[in-house]
Amino acid sequence: MTPNTSDNRAYFFKIDTTIKKIRQSLQKKLDDLNVDLTVDQWVLLDHIFRHEAHGVSQNELAEMTVKDAPTVTRIIDLLVKKNLAERKMAENDRRKFNITLTDAGRSKFHEAYPIVAEVRRKGWGDLNDEDYKTFVRILDSIYTNITA
Repeated sequence: MTPNTSDNRAYFFKIDTTIKKIRQSLQKKLDDLNVDLTVDQWVLLDHIFRHEAHGVSQNELAEMTVKDAPTVTRIIDLLVKKNLAERKMAENDRRKFNITLTDAGRSKFHEAYPIVAEVRRKGWGDLNDEDYKTFVRILDSIYTNITA
């Protein structure tokens, strides 16, 4: 097998370490401001908030967040225990539950969002819209290549 120039590019390591650093930074901010959310709880809270109008199931949340079903169930259980989310039986399928936010969950979303936005702004720094388009195009291409 002939080596390809991409064989020696540690792009996965670079992506992984960057994601870990972002998660650490966000978790520290959430902890410092006593928001009482983990990054994983925030990710689900955010997705539930954004899809609440039409309802979102646990399976859909697992697909959206690329997390396995048991992990999503565990995080939802924690959000329910904190009174931030609730399970409601789907109107069209009694075997399925939609996850919605409680009033406290919506308040928690609005409390945490400015912190998340601040971390995103800090991470993005002085990169511009064209940089973002290029960044997304490259990541989408990698994603497509890996899933094909």
